[in-house]
Amino acid sequence: MPDCQWRKSSYSPDASNCVEVAATPSAVLIRDSKDAPGPRLGLSPTAWAAFLAHITK
Repeated sequence: MPDCQWRKSSYSPDASNCVEVAATPSAVLIRDSKDAPGPRLGLSPTAWAAFLAHITK
């Protein structure tokens, strides 16, 4: 998806070694910044919200 706006955490100390996310209307995509054209994990918005709720406890 070339039109995705990929973002990384502001807490990431090294811009070339982080996890990036991009939101689409139907999914939140996750990729490794070291392999930008490589595989991506897609989560439904509901699954992404549950993941965020779990990690921010």
